Amino acid sequence: MPVALLFPTCKRAEGGPVRLALLQLNPLVGDVEGNVRALRRAYEQAVQAGARLVCAGELGIPGYPPEDLLLKPAFVTANEQALSGLAELVGSVPLLVGYVERLRHVDPEQWRPIVSDVAGDPLLSNAAAVLRNGGIETVYRKQRLPNYGVFDEARYFYAGRQAVVVDIDGVPVGITVCEDLWGGGGPVERSAEAGASLVININASPYSRGKRAEREYWASRHVRKAGVWLAYVNQVGGQDEVVFDGDSFVMAPDGEVVARGAQFETDCVLVDLALGERGRGEPVSAGVPRAWVPRLNPVAEVYAALVLGTRDYVRKNGFQAALVGLSGGIDSALVATVAADALGPDKVLAVGMPSPWSSPGSIIDSKALVTNLGVGWLELPIQQMMDAFDRVLAEPSAGGEPGVAEENLQSRIRGTLLMTLSNKWGHIVLATGNKSEYAVGYSTLYGDMAGGFAVIKDVPKTLVYELCRWRNAQGAGEVVPRAILDKAPSAELRPNQRDTDSLLPYEMLDPILEAAVEQDRSVADLAAEGYDEADVRDVFRLIDNAEYKRRQAAPGVKITPRAFGKDRRLPITHGWTG
Repeated sequence: MPVALLFPTCKRAEGGPVRLALLQLNPLVGDVEGNVRALRRAYEQAVQAGARLVCAGELGIPGYPPEDLLLKPAFVTANEQALSGLAELVGSVPLLVGYVERLRHVDPEQWRPIVSDVAGDPLLSNAAAVLRNGGIETVYRKQRLPNYGVFDEARYFYAGRQAVVVDIDGVPVGITVCEDLWGGGGPVERSAEAGASLVININASPYSRGKRAEREYWASRHVRKAGVWLAYVNQVGGQDEVVFDGDSFVMAPDGEVVARGAQFETDCVLVDLALGERGRGEPVSAGVPRAWVPRLNPVAEVYAALVLGTRDYVRKNGFQAALVGLSGGIDSALVATVAADALGPDKVLAVGMPSPWSSPGSIIDSKALVTNLGVGWLELPIQQMMDAFDRVLAEPSAGGEPGVAEENLQSRIRGTLLMTLSNKWGHIVLATGNKSEYAVGYSTLYGDMAGGFAVIKDVPKTLVYELCRWRNAQGAGEVVPRAILDKAPSAELRPNQRDTDSLLPYEMLDPILEAAVEQDRSVADLAAEGYDEADVRDVFRLIDNAEYKRRQAAPGVKITPRAFGKDRRLPITHGWTG
């Protein structure tokens, strides 16, 4: 009986040399049974397509990153039992897949302990198993454990020290895992020294801008030095803040990429390799077109990451629909557009909450956006609630002039309305703040920061404009109205307010923020490059003062090399000013 193809690129083979299948799957952390079902279906399809080796992602059985689930013995046991059950279903075509291995002991000749073995701590490795003929044939343990940015593998795992090379139809194939590829020397070269002519690198590598170039730089260095082919397989999907972009590839010993998978989509990358002597292979097409997916441009990549990250966060956490507060500004316009593309227009409700300071154009522009997107619309004016708060606070506020507190109250009223609707209907609220605002604290706790997911939390304001322009260029007609793109940024919390009343123009601010947040540059560094020192010091002060706000922000999609959250762990209370 024929099996339905999950991936359109997989076609039945007519014979030929070694055929690799690289599976870009979208696992759910902790859903061990569901992940194994997806692996089994994809494996069966790849075998039907003539694959002689099928490769899935890093920790493909438990999902990545499992974080402190690894400290739960039942979780580790379930993942090992799932591996054994999957192995029983694998035939003569081997399946390479990642899992968590519980170590029975630590051999000092084989292991380099990274964490201390205090009482009760599990002894675990980030492992890759070769399944064949109904059993677990061999296991490779990841040697390089990343402990930076969003990674903290040294918290959980012991590092392997041995190369593993397996025979696939007479071809010696080395196995490595993700970080093993990064940096000079190491596991790839050791695999080659052990006789491998092809090295598989299984990954759970998160997306950020420029990541593809970094991956291919290290891959090229290794294959040129070792004289081997490299197959890089990455998972896809959103997991809390991070998004895995797929983008699997096969690289020849001269550094040429000969096959490539889709970005931000599940895929099955098939490629035939007639390896012959080590390092003298040729990609061929014996019944299978050479796998090649054109790359997205840098702005399209970011947009795709936002869509995938939003879709998976909402759906994997069981929400059926989303609420977006529309102000008539560009940030909420982008969030609503991403939400509509991610979930479908019928799953998005835009809520307009005008105050006396909202310009007539803001409501008109919001309604135009709603029409263009086809999402739902609800209008809830907040004048009466503002008046009620004024009456309650009249005595405590006597003698003081209206100011920031009253301005922020408008935002908090809106946040309260959105969260009440969320509580009533079970929809998730999507916060609309961008990275520039979160960086300098130009946001209101329990107001515009309210929500379950902050879609553009890692998107600088200047990039927000680029993304809206890019989205308008796709398909027929504009989505984000021109009036929204052209108007000066404003919170509209007081008459004639502009963001530049409080901040540098974003074209000046964003480069300073990038240098400070993503590159750890100092005030002195930027002053030496020609920036006004007083401006830089003021920006640095705002960044430091807003740390307590960011700690209370919803998670959001990571798209830059360093996002707020796990990527950047600074104390709230400190006295450093440089």
